[in-house]
Amino acid sequence: MTSAEIITIGTEILLGEIVDTNTRYLAKNLRGLGVDLYRTITIGDNEERIADAIRESMRRADIVITTGGLGPTIDDPTREAVAKAAGVETEFREDLWQQVVATIARYGRTPSENQKRQAYVPQGALGIPNPVGTAPCFIVETERNAVISLPGVPNEMEYVLHESIIPYLQKRFNLNEIIKVRIIHCSGLGEGTIDEKIGDLEKLSNPTVGLAAHTGVVDIRIAAKAKNESEANAMIAEVEAQVRERLGSAVFGVDEDKLEDVVLDLIAKRGWTLTAIESGLDGILSRKLRVPHTASLSALTVDSLTQALRAAQASSKAEAAIGVVIHPEERSADMVMILPTGEQTHHITYGGPPRSLPRWAANLALNWLRTTLEEMG
Repeated sequence: MTSAEIITIGTEILLGEIVDTNTRYLAKNLRGLGVDLYRTITIGDNEERIADAIRESMRRADIVITTGGLGPTIDDPTREAVAKAAGVETEFREDLWQQVVATIARYGRTPSENQKRQAYVPQGALGIPNPVGTAPCFIVETERNAVISLPGVPNEMEYVLHESIIPYLQKRFNLNEIIKVRIIHCSGLGEGTIDEKIGDLEKLSNPTVGLAAHTGVVDIRIAAKAKNESEANAMIAEVEAQVRERLGSAVFGVDEDKLEDVVLDLIAKRGWTLTAIESGLDGILSRKLRVPHTASLSALTVDSLTQALRAAQASSKAEAAIGVVIHPEERSADMVMILPTGEQTHHITYGGPPRSLPRWAANLALNWLRTTLEEMG
């Protein structure tokens, strides 16, 4: 069972100046190769700390992938850190230097002296060309490990990964499995309740099952490792059927499905239109449903919300209407739904972070509308 860890390098990530997208991209590709990802971490531009992190990862995992820190400046310490972790010095490679020169020449420039730093790699490392950037990559091999250092620039990292690294990993580690993931989306049940209903499935070793709670939505992840996609699909389908049987109408979609899109599809299938009113949600509900809203409404009661929603429905001639007003001081919300079958109101209370109350209320209102429409058949 081949394992991996990812180390993203860059103080700018730790300072929140840029968002690390490389880890997610690498993780998905490793999953597609059937590699178990044990850990991902971010380290600032500090040679000692990077070296320590690499050593730790080498003890745990077969594959260690670093991204970032391969530029020409003093604060690009990855080459030296990897060499230190491997117990070797760095060495200049003329072939890598010629790659740097050729890449820079495409821009009509000649390389500066400090850019020679990019042609230094740990002694004995495999040099990996980077035809779309100026930072050559490299792989340090041990009897067990492959320490792979890739650029931090996402498009460069992605190109080198597909052109050179994935073929290398497939050959070196004889990778002949895949990991496929299915995400089941639920609403209307809390994470704890779902855990009670499917807790035994969460103890499975393959497929594995895990929960991730969001605001008003809970995701159930089913991940299967198999020799091919059809085998993985069969394994996932068996567990998914059990999840659906136990959770019933709480399941509203899978993978890329969104709660609001499910609601809009149910409305469209009836040939209806929908209008909405919200108060205190900062436009969250209207953006999800892509319908106009009255932003000036404030401090509504359930009665005034009902009156405003009736007026909005009459004005728009919509068959369906949903309204939500939140009460931050009480951490609660009132909802009103008007359908051709009649009007309903619903009061909910909330125990989470106050800033999440608007999104939570919007999602619960959407789920209320969804389950009502589904029950109507």
